[in-house]
Amino acid sequence: MTEPVCAQKSPYAVGLESGDYFWCACGRSKNQPFCDGSHVKTDILPVKFTVTQKETKYLCGCKTTKHAPFCDGSHKSL
Repeated sequence: MTEPVCAQKSPYAVGLESGDYFWCACGRSKNQPFCDGSHVKTDILPVKFTVTQKETKYLCGCKTTKHAPFCDGSHKSL
């Protein structure tokens, strides 16, 4: 099983419009925190999530959250 790469040890604060998004779960995307297809050589898939109204979300950067794609503070123990 492929292990995710820690992209950064803090969340990404991103202002999002309503719509569907794909969060990079593998940590290899050059478009963090979003998927760019870099996971194709792994067994890790991106996580689709939907935003229903314009708002700021805090997306996990360390890729160890238990509440993907959202930060749960797991980076504090790395």
